[in-house]
Parts: sequence; structure tokens; C-alpha cells
Amino acid sequence: MTPRGILIIGGGPAGAVCAERAARAGLGVTLLDDHLAWEKPCGGGLTHKALRAYPFLFDGPQPKKMVPEIELRCGADPPAKMKLDSPLVIYSRQTLNGLLLERAERAGCRVRRARAVALDVSSERPSARLSDGAQLEADFVVLAAGPRNRLLPDATADPAPAPLAPADFEQTAGYYVPGESDVLKIKFLPDFRGYLWSFPRADHLSVGICGKLDESSTATLRRHLDAYMDEEGLSQQGARFYSHLLPSPREHTLRARPVLGANWALAGDAAAMVDSITGEGIFYAMRSGELLGESLASDHPETYPRRLREEFGSELERAAGLAPRFYRERFLGAAITTRTIDFARRSPTFRRLLAGVFSGSQDYRTLPLRLWAQLPISLAEIAWSALAGR
Repeated sequence: MTPRGILIIGGGPAGAVCAERAARAGLGVTLLDDHLAWEKPCGGGLTHKALRAYPFLFDGPQPKKMVPEIELRCGADPPAKMKLDSPLVIYSRQTLNGLLLERAERAGCRVRRARAVALDVSSERPSARLSDGAQLEADFVVLAAGPRNRLLPDATADPAPAPLAPADFEQTAGYYVPGESDVLKIKFLPDFRGYLWSFPRADHLSVGICGKLDESSTATLRRHLDAYMDEEGLSQQGARFYSHLLPSPREHTLRARPVLGANWALAGDAAAMVDSITGEGIFYAMRSGELLGESLASDHPETYPRRLREEFGSELERAAGLAPRFYRERFLGAAITTRTIDFARRSPTFRRLLAGVFSGSQDYRTLPLRLWAQLPISLAEIAWSALAGR
């Protein structure tokens, strides 16, 4: 069946961009979300590849923060400071979601504030039941309502995506803090799968911590976060607390989990499209929504999984495979995170490479080759720095 009527559940970046692309192609698109534009508790950073793909995010008049520098720390060691060739752009999620939903509406999508409570994909035309009892039918349904989506097709569907396991999540805790800065700060902790952050936004700071759900308790996160706030001289007075679960998928989860059925598809966080090392998810949400919208518009939704994997799915699998090693293994007598910051502090060559990883201009596919090619120069710079320090 040519999917002329599209129902999208979820109004975040994935759902909104998918709606815009499908509506521009003349498909009848309805988007449902019970919040619409809201302040999601995450950093809100847009990397080089996101701005290159969606230049309106850089050029538009909406409030945003340009960040030209990143500061990385591990434990009590001195920080490594990195200038970025291309600045990060940080939005509040309420502003970003509102912008993307407006673009979807202008393209012809019907945006409706409503909550879907049940989904049936067993018949040729899937249907969703809303909290007010209304029933909506479509030719195709897109699930873009986040990683804890309770509307996944059940076991009778073929294929049937299983809900994400606790090991595929990370929990976050943080504060929206009054203040200003031009530096994005990240701090790693010894023997901890996650990191602390301070993201400068247009009119406040987003300060938080993330840790694997199956490894870190809420009390542990709060203890590390409170200590970090004290280190940074940030007061909790006037700050607003937040907590949330975000996807942090394992490698085999990304490889095995289906994202497409006969009359449904997953996009964004619902498809676990997140970098498990850096936590970047906004670009992958937007691009997965765009790829799905284009596949629907071309009357070939079956091409979506292949296009997704070819563009960045395999890249995210590499990140998920590297993440446990990056956070847990040791190198030259110290944690890899410690050595990473130490090398970045002492070697300009390694520092530029690491800046590319965090700004999104360096992919994981070519990262090992660049590391080995630049290793002699990096080691020479590190040795010279050590001698000069003595």
C-alpha cells in the first residue's frame, strides 16, 4: 500500500522532522504529542554535522548559545581546553522543539496536542486510541515518542521490537542554574560510566550528570552532582532540578532491534539512535526522522532501515561497542578517561582530534586510523611537554 495517511506519535526532533518531510511531499500527516514543545532535561547541544545538515538552526533568529570552547576534566586533574573549529550551538529543548513543530505545520502537517494510550498494528490500517477515547486510523504510523515508548507493537507483530532493557538506558539528574558562560564543561569520574556537564544556554546553565541506569543509583548521581556544583561555585538557590531517562544502547541492541514493520516504524530515541559515548542524540533524531520521511514520501518505506544503517547506524554501533572500554579500561597505568584528558592537555595534535569527536566532525570509523597515523607526533608532543614541565 502507498502510505498516504501518516500518523506520527511524538513531537520531538525525530517526529517533527519526519512530519515536515512527509507533509512537503503531499502526504496527509497528523502528529500527536501530549506536551508539544517542552523543556526536555538534556544539554541541547547541536554539533558540526547537525549544523551542516540543518543550517537554519545556525542562521535562525531563535535564542541560542554559540560555544567556541570545550573544557574536559577527569577527577582532580587539570582540565584540557579545546578551541573548536566550528562552534557548538546550544538551544533550550523547548525552543528547538517549538521551531521544528512550526516548520512541520507550515509544510502542511496537522499538529494535535493529544496523548495516544494504545496502538493496534495488527490490521492493514493501524489505529491509535487517544486518552479521550477517540480512535485515529492511518496507513502508516511512526513511533517517535522516546525510548520508554509503551506503544511498541506487541509480540504478535513481525518483527516485534522488544522494550529497551535497563542496561540500554542512562539516568540523568541536573539543575537549570541562573548564570552565563561561553565554555562547555565536561568532567569524567574514575570508574564511573557517565560524566558531569555544564552546558551554557542562552539565559542559564544546564548542569547535570548521566550514569548507566543499571550501574548508578539516584543517590550516587545526586552526591556527585552536588560535589560538582560546589567545585564550580554554583549555587542551588534559584536553580530548578530535573531528572530523566535517556537511551544509551548496547551494541547488540542497535544491531538486532527492528526499526520497521509492515505499517509502522521507529525514529529518534524510540529507535535508540544515540551516541553511547558522548550522549549526542539530537542530530540522529532529526536525521532518522528525515530519512524515514523521505522513504515514506518516495513510497518505499522498506528502504528506511538500510538508509539508516548506511548513514550512521553502523557508526552508532561502533560507539556502543567502544563505550564500555572508554569508560572502564585502563591504559598506561591509568583509566582511559584520565589518559585521554592528559594527552589532550599535553598534545595539540591529539587535542584537535578529540575536539573533532566532541564537535561531531570526527567519526568513529576513521578515528582509529587517525589515532595511529598521528601517534608519533602526539607522543613527541607529550614527551616534550613532560620535559618542559620538569
